[in-house]
Amino acid sequence: MSCLAEKAFEFKGLSCVRLEAGRYFTVISPLTGSSVLRLYDTENDIEVFRYRDDCTIEQYNRAREIWGLPTLYLPNRFDGGRLRTSDGEYHLPVNETLFGNHIHGWVHKREHQLECAEVRGDKAVCVTSYTFGQDDEMFSCFPLPFKLTYTYELSEAEGLKQTLRLENLGDKRLPVSLCTHTCINAPIVTGGKQNSLRLTVPIGEKCELNERCLPTEKLLPLTYKDLRYKNGSMKPVLHQISNDMYTAVEGELDGKPFYGVTVTDKATGKRVCNEVSREYKFWNMWNDRGGNGYFCPEPMTAMINAANLRLKDDVTGHCELKKGESYECWQRFFTLA
Repeated sequence: MSCLAEKAFEFKGLSCVRLEAGRYFTVISPLTGSSVLRLYDTENDIEVFRYRDDCTIEQYNRAREIWGLPTLYLPNRFDGGRLRTSDGEYHLPVNETLFGNHIHGWVHKREHQLECAEVRGDKAVCVTSYTFGQDDEMFSCFPLPFKLTYTYELSEAEGLKQTLRLENLGDKRLPVSLCTHTCINAPIVTGGKQNSLRLTVPIGEKCELNERCLPTEKLLPLTYKDLRYKNGSMKPVLHQISNDMYTAVEGELDGKPFYGVTVTDKATGKRVCNEVSREYKFWNMWNDRGGNGYFCPEPMTAMINAANLRLKDDVTGHCELKKGESYECWQRFFTLA
């Protein structure tokens, strides 16, 4: 199997990293938050992430959250911008004026460093990092230095694996909440129909949200609608899905245990699979009103607004790092046909 790691691949006028391994190729952009801009299966003609040939970098930069695979820290919403930890309280800017919350953090909006792009055996590998400190304008409201390292490994056997490592570089406790705003293309097959897609998400309980899209702290049993995620009959587009958040449980893939989601094109049987590590304890589903050619099954390590909730940490997923401690989680994307 041939592998390739190209450090200075020009993609829409932007210097990116291109990895190739067998039937897969992917484009990763260190300069725009280490986001994956494209993952394509050339053999089966499957476009995994939201991608358009005619989308410019200017369009992409206006809304990085809704293209490809952007990684968010701190993801989703914090009530009034407040974020409480065991040894501090921080006030992030309210950038979601409709609901009066802070949303999605800033890491995906920063330039990151390319540490390496190389072939290691049967894998093409890219490592990037972002170090947050006093030179960033957000430090005045969140004075907690940290380093976030992204390791991408592409192989024929496993597809694209992303490993995130968050390290606390400061003296105070660093809250942990990581998420990818995973934008799955609709359709996944070139020439396919959007209404042929079905989404399977193994879920346990529903996390009730209020009118400001914040948890009420109630966990609810699954309704008939919710069970459509679990049994694989949910159409992920062409109708609105707005912040359906659930606890994650183990499911199955072809009769074997599988902790993740699958997207199936019923007409062809082709599938996109997203396996995640157990650190991801929640799924949040959103599809931008359903008519824009993509949808987002978002794996989250912590509940929305987790740092401020009265629920126990083992329920919300909230945790903190002491100085020098680190936290790792991973996920991978692969196709089946």
